[in-house]
Amino acid sequence: MTTTDDLVTTLTDRVQALEDRLAITNLIASYGPAVDSGQAAKVSGLWTEDGVYDVDTGAMHGRTEIEAMVHSRNHQSYIHSGSGHLLYPPHITLDGDSAVATCHSQLVLRDNETGVYRVARITANRWEFSRIDGEWKVTRRVGRVLDGGDEGRGILSSAL
Repeated sequence: MTTTDDLVTTLTDRVQALEDRLAITNLIASYGPAVDSGQAAKVSGLWTEDGVYDVDTGAMHGRTEIEAMVHSRNHQSYIHSGSGHLLYPPHITLDGDSAVATCHSQLVLRDNETGVYRVARITANRWEFSRIDGEWKVTRRVGRVLDGGDEGRGILSSAL
């Protein structure tokens, strides 16, 4: 027989899990608008101070390097030509004050000459999070292009 205390505990745990999933989903969803509008501090603020953003073109360690990526000539050319970092809904696994989310993302770029948008890349992403002072922060994000190789597929299969 379930007691009222057991029911309250169960419901409290379920609500907390829902709130955590929503917070993580919102954090991931904020990356695209922040990076496409050039808000370097907002982008880097998604990570912990020593967080890592590891993409197949290289890794950025800490907020300063993540901000530098947003300010880089390459990224600024994306913004000023028209770009969209589109992130898909994540698969989230919670474990207390840690979490892992896995999702796809697309980088869509506009061709200045034709005005046509094209998908420049589709990437598999693994996001690792810690809850710090009640707020979820990225500790590590690994992104690998889905080019038929093992790395991208491995990220996706690890979520299942």
